[in-house]
Amino acid sequence: MTKLWTLGLVNLGFLAVTLIIGLVAYRRTTNSAEDYFLGGRGARTLVLFMALFGTNVTPFVLLGIPGVAYHQGVAEFGRNAAIVGLGIPLTFYLIGYPAYLAARKIGAITPAELYRERLGSHAVGVVLFLAYLVYTLPYMVTAVLGAGIATSVLTGGAVSIAVGAALVLVITLIYTSLGGMRATMWTNVFQGSVFMLLILVMFGVVIYDFGGLAAATGAVAEVAPQLLVKGDVAAYAPGPWGSWGLAISLTVIGFPHILVRLFASKDAHTLKNVCRLYPLMLLLLWLPAVMIGVWGAAEFPGLIGRQSDQIFPLMVDRHLGPALQGVALAGVLAAVMSTLDAQGLTLSSMLTRDVLRRGSTKGAGNREIVLSRLFLIVLCCVVYGVVLWQPASIFDIAKFAFSGYVTLVPTLYLGLHWRRFTAAGAIASILLANIVLIAGFAGVLPTFAGLLPVVYALVVAIVAGVVVSLATTPPDSATITRVMAPIDRVFGGPDRQRS
Repeated sequence: MTKLWTLGLVNLGFLAVTLIIGLVAYRRTTNSAEDYFLGGRGARTLVLFMALFGTNVTPFVLLGIPGVAYHQGVAEFGRNAAIVGLGIPLTFYLIGYPAYLAARKIGAITPAELYRERLGSHAVGVVLFLAYLVYTLPYMVTAVLGAGIATSVLTGGAVSIAVGAALVLVITLIYTSLGGMRATMWTNVFQGSVFMLLILVMFGVVIYDFGGLAAATGAVAEVAPQLLVKGDVAAYAPGPWGSWGLAISLTVIGFPHILVRLFASKDAHTLKNVCRLYPLMLLLLWLPAVMIGVWGAAEFPGLIGRQSDQIFPLMVDRHLGPALQGVALAGVLAAVMSTLDAQGLTLSSMLTRDVLRRGSTKGAGNREIVLSRLFLIVLCCVVYGVVLWQPASIFDIAKFAFSGYVTLVPTLYLGLHWRRFTAAGAIASILLANIVLIAGFAGVLPTFAGLLPVVYALVVAIVAGVVVSLATTPPDSATITRVMAPIDRVFGGPDRQRS
């Protein structure tokens, strides 16, 4: 009972601080759509970095990666961390930076709005919204499911997965709907600090309890020596490894909530600082996540399938006292909410601005905010229903969502770098690629060299986008120039200037 009270008090304190930050942000937020959805485009380096980093760190990292490493070993670090550390900053530069320049120039608030204006097509905005919704919803499920699992394990089942999931959804809904982007970014600074501190403390404590790094490794060697070498694990064969590396590198820029946060940057210097910090912080996070899963195989052998999603909270329960277990649970909740808030806000902004809004924008700001809040409630209810269903492991659900985001990357890139790109090309690219992706996950497509479905879908997305664009008429020159002029000034290039 003492442990439950300690856990409860620590996490009530964490949730109270989060709500207070959200309320302060609410008092600073106006009824302007730009202020509510983008925080007035004034995010500086610390706030923007923590908002991006916090948004990108979910139970996929804190629970899913340890769960996979529990079965597949130390090679999981090489399958993810190095590629992610280099790939994400590169995509921020090639897609995020041009998108920031163009969005600021035309006043775009959402990715769908930016590409709708660039391609002169309302249909593009609707298709992008639907694609983002299809893949963001399961990604939100992984976050809420992770919170539920961690809460249930650390409270010894006193708080069920259903209750833990409901709690995190309600708290996130309150501060996000009140304070908008400013609330999500300010809370992300606090939340990101909590879960980063948690993972580093946990890493150090587990090593100490084992009696040192060599002893921890030796314990694994006795129980599951195959986890300490690459071995013949199918996921690490060249085809699957390359496929996953491609997907995990490209998927983050495909997250709509990441693009929107880039739009909120105060200036280009801030974006450059974020790109410098990102690789270091990701590597610092992924190494402990992988090793905690590997060491967990020595202490909790015999977990089968998605049971390994519990290995991180099980290790927390084994190695940390009640107070630090409370901090650990708060860290998981922080990782959940720092992503969940951004996802919900971004989807709601796209619905109100890119699907429901037509014609004049006069007086639309307050109406969009009200509709956004209503949509957030509905979205949270749908996410909660899927969490109760719990269709697969956190890693497998995230794998499906990440693959879907990758199919959008050709449209995101071509729309900002190729003037000949058309609305028909964008729609064909997205629809055909997703048909191929779903067929691949359904086992309909033949496999070659172990390549994952995301590779076939990405190739189809590129080919369809280029071929259909060459066969159709692009927007008029004024429409293209309005969006791409600031990009041309920074990136230059005779090919762009010619057309």
